Amino acid sequence: MDFRLTEDQRALKRGVRELLDRRFGREALRAAVDAGSLDRALWRELGAAGFFALRLPEEAGGAGLGLPEAVLLFEEAGRALLPGPLIATHLAAGEVPGAAEGDAVVTAVDGGSGVVEWLDAADVVLGDASGAVPLRSVDPLTPLHRVRRAGAVGEPGPDLVVPVSSLSSLSFPFSSPFSSLVSLLTAAEQLGSAARSTELAVAHARTREQFGQPVGAFQAVKHLCAGMLVRTELARAAVYAAAVTADPVEIAGARLLADEAAVAGARDCLQVYGGMGFTWEADVHLHLKRAWVRAERGLGGAAAEELVAARLWGDS
Repeated sequence: MDFRLTEDQRALKRGVRELLDRRFGREALRAAVDAGSLDRALWRELGAAGFFALRLPEEAGGAGLGLPEAVLLFEEAGRALLPGPLIATHLAAGEVPGAAEGDAVVTAVDGGSGVVEWLDAADVVLGDASGAVPLRSVDPLTPLHRVRRAGAVGEPGPDLVVPVSSLSSLSFPFSSPFSSLVSLLTAAEQLGSAARSTELAVAHARTREQFGQPVGAFQAVKHLCAGMLVRTELARAAVYAAAVTADPVEIAGARLLADEAAVAGARDCLQVYGGMGFTWEADVHLHLKRAWVRAERGLGGAAAEELVAARLWGDS
């Protein structure tokens, strides 16, 4: 099977990166950190660009593309540290009015942790978020709430809540199909962040000098950068393959590799930066904090390991 990107896929990836570089560059990223709120104008611009409607059929106003293209989209979003409940809104496009166009912000209750991202900014919540309380988030660009009690679909709740059973193409967030899609797109975001951390580390190693030479000339730094690249490319192969097969176990394996690439890569990038990496002014810590938060979303961690182990045990 040929996993090389087609020319159309490369053009899509390039176009999204150009849009985000122009609309959500470093200054906008830092402004978002300071503001702590969701930029609704940017959200609508993403909608106009087809970010949320990418997988909708053309007759429904979408681009008619598939999971591989969605993965490329979310990889670029992860690279740029684009904030907001992107995945929930993308999955709700075509079912929740305004989601595809970016007029509505949709979030979801995470079935495993009971955590809701960007609850205060959302117009629609998938799942019962009644009784949710604020949760301190390590990532300044991902405000969190935790649901005290996960209610059943259709139980009474605030007007904001939409029972997911009423959405024909979505399953309840606790179910496998929804969790697998969330995990795949989360893995794509982690992949983008891992690649960006590698770029930042290499760029710093080339320009930062110690003892009269770039720090990248030292073997220990070379090893860190090489390890980051290897983890990123392994995750890339797994994520792209899982996007083609949509197999839940392959998605779980890709998610494990992508989480490791993002978290370990950001930590190694901090080491390459040295003391500078731990300062608020450097962007490296933002990638690490976002990677930590993403790693707890959907089917990740121990749940993904159990799914992969069950498949391996069954094949043995």
